[in-house]
Amino acid sequence: MLDLSGKVALVTGASRGIGKAIAESLANAGAHVVCVSRNAADVQKVADTLPSASAEACDVSSVEGFTELINNIIGTQSRLDILVNNAGITRDGLIMRMKEDDWNMVLDINLKGAFNGIKAVMRPMMKQRSGRIINISSVVGLTGNAGQANYAASKAGLIGLTKSTAKELSSRGITVNCIAPGYIATDMTAKLSDAVKADLEKQIPLGRIGSPEDIANAVLFLASDEADYITGQTITVDGGMVMT
Repeated sequence: MLDLSGKVALVTGASRGIGKAIAESLANAGAHVVCVSRNAADVQKVADTLPSASAEACDVSSVEGFTELINNIIGTQSRLDILVNNAGITRDGLIMRMKEDDWNMVLDINLKGAFNGIKAVMRPMMKQRSGRIINISSVVGLTGNAGQANYAASKAGLIGLTKSTAKELSSRGITVNCIAPGYIATDMTAKLSDAVKADLEKQIPLGRIGSPEDIANAVLFLASDEADYITGQTITVDGGMVMT
């Protein structure tokens, strides 16, 4: 089993779905996990179920808020080894009808939020000369999707951000990687009809929609010492739906 004993991890968007599964996976591997969400009560419920965890409320789109959060973690835990930028939202609509606020909100949380987190953890990780930064993108960032221009742009931006940051930080022992989930069983996909889900499964070579644990397993590997020679990569976890 991959061992993260003694490590401190921060997971944004940890109150449900993929973020919750990631927090559980890292904690079960021995890390202390700081679970972050905009809603303190929701994320506290997750932290309470984990072997070693704490909960913090933060608006990741605020550079001041994210920086304060990182500083507080360093103050209490003395280190931060793993940052998982998972927080994300959707505000779907065709470009013709998309409101500027819907564009801005999605980019602010999905892309700027990751930028804020990376910028805030850079110096502490550089001092440690070690660290793992893992960004959660989407296959939509690779393929695009009608009605999701804002979401696809934010997720494609994460891939470029990952590669650029990996090149800047590699000499300091910090790896930066990206995971692009395919269709995963979350609150978003739960709203789909059975007919739509059946159609989606036909597009997936492995014949099923993925689970949050499928993504969490990939995060756990990238966070571990065993992934020490991997950086700047985007790993699609999608049942083979997108092959590039």
